Formats: sequence, C-alpha cells, structure tokens
Amino acid sequence: MADSVMQAAAGGAGGMIAMSLTYPLNVISQRAAVQSKQEKTTLVQAAMKIVQKEGLGGLYSGLNSSLFGIAITNTIFYLFLEESKRMLLKAKSAKATTDVKLTISTLEMMLSSTIAGSQERLSMTNSLLEGAATTIATNPIWLIQTHQATRGAVETDIEAGKVQKRPLGMLESAQEIVREKGVKALWKGIGPSLILVINPVLQYTAFETLAKALAKWKSGRPTGSGSRVLSDFDMFYLGAISKLIATGITYPYLVVKSRLHASTHNYKSSWEGIKSILAEEGIAGLYRGIQAKLMQSVLTAAFLFVAQRRVFQLVKMLLTMRLNRQAALKA
Repeated sequence: MADSVMQAAAGGAGGMIAMSLTYPLNVISQRAAVQSKQEKTTLVQAAMKIVQKEGLGGLYSGLNSSLFGIAITNTIFYLFLEESKRMLLKAKSAKATTDVKLTISTLEMMLSSTIAGSQERLSMTNSLLEGAATTIATNPIWLIQTHQATRGAVETDIEAGKVQKRPLGMLESAQEIVREKGVKALWKGIGPSLILVINPVLQYTAFETLAKALAKWKSGRPTGSGSRVLSDFDMFYLGAISKLIATGITYPYLVVKSRLHASTHNYKSSWEGIKSILAEEGIAGLYRGIQAKLMQSVLTAAFLFVAQRRVFQLVKMLLTMRLNRQAALKA
C-alpha cells in the first residue's frame, strides 16, 4: 500500500509538471476546438496572435484550474491503478505452483486501467458508479479551466484612465459562470466527460503493452513492466505514442465537451453534437485544434511518465534514508 500511495503522489506531481511545460498548446487547441470556422494558421501564428492581444499570460489562461484538476485526477488514477495491479499479482501469486516471476498480461492491464479510471474496489457496478461520481465531482474544475482558456484576457480598471488586460482567475471564472448561468452550468458537458473516461484506459493499456514488448526485445526474456531495463528516453517516446493512440480515438468527444464547457454551442447530447458538427462542418470539424492537442497530449504524457517515475524514485529514496537513519539512532 505504501508504494501505491507514493506512486499516486508521484503521479499527481508528475502530471502538474508535465501540464505546466505544455499548457500553451492546450490553450491553442481549446480555442480552436470551440470555433465553428477556423482560420488556417500555424501553431506559431496562433500563439503569436494570443500574445499580441493578451500578452504572454494569455497562453497560460486557466493554468491554475488545470493544475488543480490534474493533481486530483492523476493521484486518484495512479492510486487505484497500482492497487489494482497489486491485487492482481497477489491473486496470481496465491495460485502459482512454481517460483516463477509473475507478470500482468495485456488483458489484465486493461482491466487494471479500467478499474483505476473508474475507481473500482468491489465490483464492476461499483466501479462505474464511483467513476461517474468522480467525473461529476471534477467536472466543474475542467469547465472553469475551459472557460478561462477560451475567455481570454479581460479588461480591468487599475486606476482612472488606465486599463489592464489579464486572464480571469479560477474563482473569478466560477463566479462569472454561476452569476450568468446558475450553479447547474458547472456540470454542463458531463455526458462527453463521462465518455472520455476511456482515454486513460486506452493510454495506459497501450503504454504497458508497448513497454513490455520493448523490454522483452531489449532483454531477450519476459519482464514485468520493463522499468528496470527501459531508459527515460524509452519511457518518453512510449508515453508519447500511447497518448497519441488514445487522443486520436477520443478527440471528437473532446471537441464536443470543449464547446459545451465554453458555452459556444448547446448540444443536447454528445451524439447530437457529433452529428451537428458533421452536418455543418464536415469531418474536419470533429478534429478542430487536433494538431495542437496531439502535440500537447503527447508531450504531456511523455513528460508525465518520466516525471512520475523520477518523483517516485526520489520520494522512495528519501523515505528509505529516513528509515535507515531512525534505525541507526535506535541501535
């Protein structure tokens, strides 16, 4: 359990580090996603346009909400992912008749990721209910983040005759949403948010499968997760590839969710949103902003796996040093 808690804490910290490094791409992607008609601009041109109008801070609109949300979701996900893997290995160990090193198969990894993505402890029914509860609880955070990122800078009177533009803060955004649309608006877009629970399932299943295959190829024999033989660079590009797979599959629902969160469109359901976008904008509409999102998602996932691994190792090393010091003092 101690390792699971440390993995969870490291996952939360790693997610915050990764998000901070790639956040401007997220802003560019979200602003593109909520537009029905998109100008043909490069990522650099889109970034320069935001900087010219809002300053450098415009590229970080909503970062505080995003860090808060990613810390919560990543910590929960890693906690239940590690606990699920531990329970699977424990169950397999009880049935094992030989002293062979036990590993988790791709199918079992998918089950662990599903359990972690849904926070399941007792049964699949409970996992769905608890997963829905977690998504519903955190939806306001991500809605506020989207509002901040797409709202852009606002004019604020500093002194008489002087005006300054700055992004809205997290609390300011929440107050504005509630004041204009009521408390219920904080849960707008919950449908596609629930569907997007499959994203980390796809991501971590792909990552573990690729990691095992690469580790086996490198070592010439089956290994667990391959963490002992894979380098940071291996972790980086495997994380990137796995996120590329997950984001590419689920992106249309992300567009629908972004539009509902930003209140630029009022779809009655995720499916209605997808049909409406297809009818009015074609297939391209379902993938607006995907270039920036893929780059941001891939880099975030890549940095996350490296950062989570290093933070975990650092925390474990410091904890071991502390325990050894206490043992030496007692002796």
